[in-house]
Amino acid sequence: MKRERRRGHRSRQPRRGVYLLPNLLTTASLFCGFYALVAVLHQDFHRAALAVVASFLFDGLDGRVARATRTSSAFGLEYDSLADLVAFGVAPAALAFSWALGHSGRLGWLAAFLYTACGALRLARFNVQASKGRMDRFQGLPIPAAAGLIAAMVLLWGEVGWQAEPPGVAVLGTLYVLSFLMVSNIPYRSFKDTALVRRRPFQTLVASVLLLVVILLHPPVTLFAMAVTYVLSGPVGLLLGRGKAAPLWKEETKGLQGP
Repeated sequence: MKRERRRGHRSRQPRRGVYLLPNLLTTASLFCGFYALVAVLHQDFHRAALAVVASFLFDGLDGRVARATRTSSAFGLEYDSLADLVAFGVAPAALAFSWALGHSGRLGWLAAFLYTACGALRLARFNVQASKGRMDRFQGLPIPAAAGLIAAMVLLWGEVGWQAEPPGVAVLGTLYVLSFLMVSNIPYRSFKDTALVRRRPFQTLVASVLLLVVILLHPPVTLFAMAVTYVLSGPVGLLLGRGKAAPLWKEETKGLQGP
């Protein structure tokens, strides 16, 4: 009887472990961020920017997979934030500094550091807010979007020609603006309510195909336009009074994987 009770007691204990699929996607995002740093060290800015974009895609997938398979966890949240700090904080800052701010002196590397620090603060605040429930909107600019804009700038400038001098003043101003937006209280749409596995009208599929065609026509221009549009959507929405209606999170629904 005692052995049976012990076995029953052991069976009621929760199993320890991690969910494999979403954390593998997070690892892929981390790898892309690390590869971007290696490419920056080799002065291959085009590949570094592409690696940041690839990391952005993997980062979007891990959260969706975790929510779709109900494998969200506190471990996944923390691991995702650490990967994001490398892929979207350190790597884009190093890319921007090496690409356009090398001749800016102290002002340049301080701007790169400020971007990294504000990104880390943004991720820490997100972890605190995510523990309260699923957020319908982000408070402050998400760090993947900020990194996406930096990568899009590099890719767009590559279309102009690598012989041309990068716009150092514009990049410097962009880093300061992105740093402020990340730690601000400006709400941004999270798009977590956009479920791809649900039934949608046929027109939605047609619009998605057209959007894909537009992106493939000229990816650097399209990605830059999309990044700028999202970054400006927060301040514009706030000025129009659209960012004050809904709460930042819902208490009744938990969702912890990924910003």
